[in-house]
Amino acid sequence: MAEALTLDNICILRGDTPLIEVDHCIAPGTVLSVMGPSGVGKSTLLAFLTGTLPTGFTGMGRVCLGATDITDLPAEQRRLGILFQDDLLFPHLSVGANLGFGLVPGGTTKARRARIDAALADVGLNGYADRDPATLSGGQKARVALMRMLLSEPRALLLDEAFSGLDAALRDQMRRLVFDRARALALPVLMVTHDADDAGAAGGDIIRLQKPAACGV
Repeated sequence: MAEALTLDNICILRGDTPLIEVDHCIAPGTVLSVMGPSGVGKSTLLAFLTGTLPTGFTGMGRVCLGATDITDLPAEQRRLGILFQDDLLFPHLSVGANLGFGLVPGGTTKARRARIDAALADVGLNGYADRDPATLSGGQKARVALMRMLLSEPRALLLDEAFSGLDAALRDQMRRLVFDRARALALPVLMVTHDADDAGAAGGDIIRLQKPAACGV
């Protein structure tokens, strides 16, 4: 069932200093782009959402998926998929084993392999399951990272400057792939970026963070 990702009066402080304030509901299949200069706290917002806020920061407000308040859940129970600038594939595992790491537990070995093969075929990498990640191009690694995340069956997608390490042509291709998949799966997407082209390609609402941001505390 499609669910919205709600950032309900989120306020993040560094020590006693207000850093970020966000209050927004991201509908299923849409993208909220959060823009701002380096150091404004874009990645800190994602850390709060994923339950990995560093020491020295305090977060207030609620994070909800549909009717479920996930604010205080352990990170592994939040069902938030995240893509970073780097693909973060495990170098000691094959492409297929990397995808298998994303699969939810359960099922037979045959069924799991079938899902892995289908995921690779879905992004034009049919037959790549036994390949070493080191032999892949940057675009191929990005596609494997995307499918590994989607195989974990997330309820929402977070993008942390996910396209900034790609060249122009590949960046455009990966943006279309990610946003098309999110729409097809009705996943709400929160993207932090400094690139106006990313936000334009997303086509959704944009929040521009400034330094410092005032919070109503």
